Amino acid sequence: MSGALGNLRPMEQRVSLITLGVDDLQRARTFYEQGLGWEPKAALEQVVFYQLPGIALGLFGREDLAEDARHPVDGRFSGITIAINQRTEADVDATLAQAEAAGATILKPAERVFWGGYSGYFADPDGHVWEVALNPEWTINPDGTLTI
Repeated sequence: MSGALGNLRPMEQRVSLITLGVDDLQRARTFYEQGLGWEPKAALEQVVFYQLPGIALGLFGREDLAEDARHPVDGRFSGITIAINQRTEADVDATLAQAEAAGATILKPAERVFWGGYSGYFADPDGHVWEVALNPEWTINPDGTLTI
């Protein structure tokens, strides 16, 4: 591979977390927990996480998620983010840089965040919003799967 992308190392091919922006967190929790029988693995005032096989699903208030991603709910932001969790802050920075070099728009440079981790966001060329994060409470297993 030649050019600007030729010097980049391949990124692990995995998705760690899908976060759905919801209009009413309590209503969404009721749907997933009572409607589907799912049990939350972790819940805070603003967000809830469910462990799925090798991946996690998060529910986060739509406006709060849009604010966190610095991407307004403007008809283009669907209220869904896809996350790649990394093992170190340096890996978060490298992934964001790699995405930007490949044509992504950085929406929020990586920074330490309220939940104790390190996180940044980018939009892919089609506007899909991705979070790249280090969550010190979660484990990235040797095979790349996530355990909350």
